[in-house]
Amino acid sequence: MRITELLKKESIELGVKVSGKEEAIDKLIGLMAAGGRLNDKAGYKEGILAREALGSTAVGEGIAIPHAKVAAVKEPGLAAMVVPDGVDYEAFDGSLANLIFMIAAPEGEADVHLEALSRLSTLLMDPDFKNDLIHAESKEEFLQLIDDKESERYEKKVRKEEKIAEDAAPKVQEPLKSAAGYRVLAVTACPTGIAHTFMAAENLEQLGKKLGIPVKSETNGAEGAANVLTKEEIAAADGIIIAADKNVDMARFDGKHVVKASVSDGIQKGEELIKKAVSGEAPVYHHTGAAASEEDGESEGIGHTIYKHLMNGVSHMLPFVIGGGLLIALAFLFDDYSINPANFGKNTPIAAYLKTIGEQAFGMMLPVLAGYIAMSIADRPGLAVGFVGGMVAKMGATFINPAGGDVNSGFLGALLAGFIGGYIVVLLKKVFKKLPKSLEGIKPVLLYPLLGIFLVAVATTFINPFVGAINDGLTHFLNGMGGTSKVILGAVVGGMMSVDMGGPVNKAAYVFGTAQLAEGNFDIMAAVMAGGMVPPIAIALCSTFFKKKFTEKERQSGLVNYIMGLSFISEGAIPFAASDPLRVIPSCIIGSAVAGGLSMALNCTLRAPHGGIFVLPTIGNPFGYLAAVVIGSVVGCVILAALKKNKAGEE
Repeated sequence: MRITELLKKESIELGVKVSGKEEAIDKLIGLMAAGGRLNDKAGYKEGILAREALGSTAVGEGIAIPHAKVAAVKEPGLAAMVVPDGVDYEAFDGSLANLIFMIAAPEGEADVHLEALSRLSTLLMDPDFKNDLIHAESKEEFLQLIDDKESERYEKKVRKEEKIAEDAAPKVQEPLKSAAGYRVLAVTACPTGIAHTFMAAENLEQLGKKLGIPVKSETNGAEGAANVLTKEEIAAADGIIIAADKNVDMARFDGKHVVKASVSDGIQKGEELIKKAVSGEAPVYHHTGAAASEEDGESEGIGHTIYKHLMNGVSHMLPFVIGGGLLIALAFLFDDYSINPANFGKNTPIAAYLKTIGEQAFGMMLPVLAGYIAMSIADRPGLAVGFVGGMVAKMGATFINPAGGDVNSGFLGALLAGFIGGYIVVLLKKVFKKLPKSLEGIKPVLLYPLLGIFLVAVATTFINPFVGAINDGLTHFLNGMGGTSKVILGAVVGGMMSVDMGGPVNKAAYVFGTAQLAEGNFDIMAAVMAGGMVPPIAIALCSTFFKKKFTEKERQSGLVNYIMGLSFISEGAIPFAASDPLRVIPSCIIGSAVAGGLSMALNCTLRAPHGGIFVLPTIGNPFGYLAAVVIGSVVGCVILAALKKNKAGEE
């Protein structure tokens, strides 16, 4: 199947102007529907957004390839859009997307079309071809350019295969390394296995030619592994690159120098990865048969490994906290305080229903946190063990009172239970490693859950009193803080949200805020969210009112930051911080600290750890909170304007 068979004229639009990523996606979905490729536009959009949630499909250098393989697709197809002025598609390199191809792949059908889609991904790595498409004057010219390029590539492939066939006989007699011909082997894989997988593979192979280092890439695409690495090639290679955002078969690389990176790094940092792979400095991989997360820890620092496991738990916990917290907040919004102040939140039927459901969802946060921390450490066998550990922590069980209720183990107890449970399962795996193969089947269904759950329950019950004492002490300390002390605390956690905007410091402040939700300290969460909203808004304000400080492209990107800031997405400020950290980061930290301190001073409260401006009606003292965010953003904007130099005329 050729690319032009997947792309109809009705699904192409040139010279488009869109204000942001969401509008671009909607327009492309409309083009896809115009080509008759979809059964259900809403279902297809859901698939596209789900893929974007895993990471932006912008690959940098002005290209984005959103894609989804879902049942809402009637037949495989493409939609294409040229945006001459560019649109912020959250690219890794901060570039605006001028050329966007959207891919629709049907679920559960033959994958013959995926070969054409992989060809498209690799063709777009040619900058001249990309530039020709952007400047095409008609849809017919656009399609002809693709057809000509694809035909040219096919002819080259045929010539290459003929040349290989001619040279095959003499090469058999050469030493193994010469026969294999590859110094570096790569495996590329993205979560959906459609676009980024093939672009990373092509980029690594092309850069290898440029560097004089032969590279072969195996693609773990939607249709399975292609261009599979052989045992002989692996044995002869100097190094291996794993550019993947999902698990790949690692056992075959035992004893080899392995460089691990994201699939985006395979596209953006290919030269760096290849040089590291042949340098001999990459860590030697040793396969243990353990979970992928365990093995990764061998080549990572202890701190990063712990952080990764913690974030896995937190990311799975947040939907329960957000959904449950918002329902509880809405219950207070729909209730009547005058009916019974002591029962506020459940006085009216609708409020009682919302609060009951919200409490159930919110109450699952601790088991989910512990369960997914344990799963990150020990893979699937750790999930049940971690869940039970989190439940025991939530109960506050002790050996004196197994039913719980005596101590408040809370968030910290669940966090420790997750790590303890995960490493208990890792230990059990090692203990039972020498069991006969005939007993392999009973380990995951009997031995791990039985012994793991019992041991984590005992361990968590033992630590609950100690953790409870720490929690009680911290709660008394926070409740005993005077006005000035609380303002300082709000300023500190608010400022931390801008230190690395999504990195470890930001996450530390955010996790502290969510942990305090469970303890009823809703003012801390309000200060955290206020601090996190400031960086994008401050940059957006500065790019609007101090235009000479920014290039035209930066001003266009700045407009999107209004939406991101109001939505509590601090990461919108990252491209600006990365390009000018010494001016942007301090300005944002000060603005966020001001917002966090004011939020605390004005007694603002927040029961859900997300939502930004969209949950304003559920915030305690909403007008004070709005004032805190606005003042903090203005402060950050003014400081940034004072620090930055004019960029008039720069592009």
